[in-house]
Amino acid sequence: MKNIILHLRIPFSLFLMPVFWFAVSQSPNPDWGVTTGLFIVLHLLIYPASNAYNSYFDKDEGSIGGLENPPPVSRELFYVSWILDIVAIIVAYFLGGWILSLALIIYSSISKAYSNDKIRLKKYPIISWLTVGIFQGAFTYLTVIQAVGKIELNEIWQNKYLFPATLSSLNLLGFYPMTQIYQHEEDARRGDMTMSRLLGIKGTFIFTASIFLVVTIGFFFYFQNTLIYNFPAFLVYILVMFPVLIYFNLWFLKVLKNQNQADFHHTMRLNMLGSVCLNLFFILLLISHL
Repeated sequence: MKNIILHLRIPFSLFLMPVFWFAVSQSPNPDWGVTTGLFIVLHLLIYPASNAYNSYFDKDEGSIGGLENPPPVSRELFYVSWILDIVAIIVAYFLGGWILSLALIIYSSISKAYSNDKIRLKKYPIISWLTVGIFQGAFTYLTVIQAVGKIELNEIWQNKYLFPATLSSLNLLGFYPMTQIYQHEEDARRGDMTMSRLLGIKGTFIFTASIFLVVTIGFFFYFQNTLIYNFPAFLVYILVMFPVLIYFNLWFLKVLKNQNQADFHHTMRLNMLGSVCLNLFFILLLISHL
């Protein structure tokens, strides 16, 4: 049971939380009952189920996201991942109806295709990169804002929803290769050509910095008429994300001198710092709109 709980990697859900808060902050009139329930469904059921399923098929011996020393996996972990998914889909139906339930079925299915040894999208660097970016980013953003804002399905395709959804995906497309940067040997052993392996260690840093620049420009246009307590939202975003930029560049300088610095601990610190800062920004944005 202890090993199963560890493989759920519940604290790792923090890294996916900014998309949720971004969507809620952009909902004009969120239903707080649905918001609370969906937060629990995503971060305590859907994401942990995905982590468990991934761990079961990967059977990692080296460090993985949220676990420096992953314990052995068992068949029970496979069953637990399915149980969590089924519970989440049933609860989602009562929270947001068939649309939310269907969205979680799609997300869960794609997540399984990512890891399952018969399909294993994870083996293909571009496909897996796009899959993670789209479904953990734009798809999740649209799912959340539709459910908490009770938006009609035919209205969700408006630019006011699609633009921030695209920014959510771009943000993840930039950060995701960084989460793989310390796993090159482990991925090579399994035959998985990840995006980070394709780019190389130095290339991963440059690629992430480039995407981050694009996202920053996107946020400038999106938030140019938005205020947080009488301060321009984009300025608050820059101030909040500044520690991430400093850490990223200092780490890159270390890696240029010694590639062994591209390790688990530095990666998790960047993920933690980036997630905390983004969560803080979107929560401030949400509170300012209440």
